[in-house]
Amino acid sequence: MKTIRLTLEYDGTAYVGWQVQPNGLAVQQLVEQALARVLDVPVRLVSSGRTDAGVHARGMVAHFTTARELPMAAYRDGVNRFLPQDVAVTEAAEAEAGFHARFSARGKWYRYTLCLTPIRSPLAARTSWHLRSPLDEQAMAEAANVFVGRHDFAAFRASGCDAATTVREIYAVELSRQENLLHIDVKGSGFLRNMVRVMVGTLVEIGQGKMSVADLRPLLQGGRREGAGKTAPPQGLCLMEVWY
Repeated sequence: MKTIRLTLEYDGTAYVGWQVQPNGLAVQQLVEQALARVLDVPVRLVSSGRTDAGVHARGMVAHFTTARELPMAAYRDGVNRFLPQDVAVTEAAEAEAGFHARFSARGKWYRYTLCLTPIRSPLAARTSWHLRSPLDEQAMAEAANVFVGRHDFAAFRASGCDAATTVREIYAVELSRQENLLHIDVKGSGFLRNMVRVMVGTLVEIGQGKMSVADLRPLLQGGRREGAGKTAPPQGLCLMEVWY
């Protein structure tokens, strides 16, 4: 049996998320159906994680096992023939023995994008959170540095998160401007459900003057969810890369 590793890019707007669910169409479902058409057998993908409804990915990683002997092009170009325009396999390769898309991962990079314009941008609407009021980006950058390190992120997770531990290590949180777009890049060893979106919501409230950097520090010591900012909307979030 061979283990095939796929890297996928998708616009998550039309989907209930990555993971197969009973309440709508998921990206995983589409890719498994496309693989089944290429391989003529059912396929179950194991992913590096899951993205919620409306969240995008440039570097989702998934694997599956197969006994078939096909060229790698079949798992990229062949599969892409059966996928819609908003989902694509960007890379396919045979993985080393023991590779696991989830458990072998050493870190992830997420990017959240804010659109800071007085008038909404229809072209940016599917991939950013539109905010009309200016933000104190210096205060946000100062607060972003507080997230770096190993902390208890209990205050930065969704209520339905069932992770065994809420301690995570963040490698970097960086802000960068691209004209009217403000990118917030978050890199870490792993993330709780909605963690990046709550981090961004908190940074935005700091940028709006509703919270201070001093308010943030105790939240990273096992604080309560209601002390952090609101959950940023899903469309601004993109999984950029998974590291192994």
